[in-house]
Amino acid sequence: MPVVGISLGDVSGIGPEVTAAALALPRVRRELVPVVFGDGPTLARFPIFKKYARATPETLSRATGPTVCEVSTLAEKDRRPGKPSAAGGRAQYTYVTAAIEAARAGHVDALCTAPVSKEQISRAGIPFMGHTEVLAEAFGVEVLMLMDGPRVRIALATNHVPVSALPQLLTVEKLTEQLVLLSRELKPVVGRRPRIAVLGLNPHAGEGGLLGREEVEIISPAIQQARKARVDAHGPIPADGLFARPDDIPYDAVLAMYHDQGLIPAKALDFERTVNVTLGLPVPRTSPDHGTAYSLAGTGKASRVPMVEALLKAALLARARLRR
Repeated sequence: MPVVGISLGDVSGIGPEVTAAALALPRVRRELVPVVFGDGPTLARFPIFKKYARATPETLSRATGPTVCEVSTLAEKDRRPGKPSAAGGRAQYTYVTAAIEAARAGHVDALCTAPVSKEQISRAGIPFMGHTEVLAEAFGVEVLMLMDGPRVRIALATNHVPVSALPQLLTVEKLTEQLVLLSRELKPVVGRRPRIAVLGLNPHAGEGGLLGREEVEIISPAIQQARKARVDAHGPIPADGLFARPDDIPYDAVLAMYHDQGLIPAKALDFERTVNVTLGLPVPRTSPDHGTAYSLAGTGKASRVPMVEALLKAALLARARLRR
């Protein structure tokens, strides 16, 4: 079975409880060997983790069974549900970096990251824009964020950037590389060259240049270049038309030009089962498509479904990677 490294996220959020609840399911345990990177006292609250083997980042090797890797030992005041702290902000970042180091060392086959708080990490003095950016820098590769849902897969050409910066960030070269990457990463999953829809940037995909020149000068040339590289890419397509019939989208994946253009339909169509996947890394990485939900932390009301889907997707992608 693939070994999946799981970073616990913000211990004051719902990460610990949804991770414990997801790993309690037999159908999850049948698909993967979990290695949970987190806070020792926090994990001790959950009976399931008392049965796990124990390690630290320094003693960790490739796991043969469920394992807790104790990265921090937070004081009680810094691990209260719904009450984030600066110490918790620093700690949640170290869980991510410890999991990354385990992947680099070959101790885990995939990564699944529970929700962190960008605000709390930043308040702790650590520059942080998101998991995707940290992973790209750590592995020194270009990556692509994919929202992988049961009804549609949507990749993002740009991530956490101002809308005003989009015209400068979108280039023929970048979009071509992303389409090649998306096609290559999805081919083992769908069993053939995936059919990819490419969205326009402007309303109505620019109306032939009347509403903006990006489709004519950047997006269309990128599609043509990608086709020369045997990518089955189509567009530019207006976003409103494509997502108007979500159960009848004739594509395996969609490349959106910016964050909200892709995230709004992904979350609207199936919020619980849509998984955030980072493509382009040497190991698969997944994450549930929600935040820390401080208001739910500790109440027992948080759904484990998104974490279940993220864990199962990590195992699935790891198996596909091993079959290459």
